[in-house]
Amino acid sequence: MAIIVNLDVMMAKRKISLNELAEKVGITNANLSILKTGKAKAIRFSTLEAICKELQCQPGDILEYREE
Repeated sequence: MAIIVNLDVMMAKRKISLNELAEKVGITNANLSILKTGKAKAIRFSTLEAICKELQCQPGDILEYREE
């Protein structure tokens, strides 16, 4: 897929665990894990907004487009 998810990089920079972020954002660990591994087919803007708020970052810090 041409969309790369760099959520794990931002989480490492902010020193926050998957469990902690999932709890603060209000989604399940499983759904956050699916997003983190790049297996998600979609993301709600409200979820993306909540993640960016918690990680104090921009959507472009998490999502990246690369041509295949």
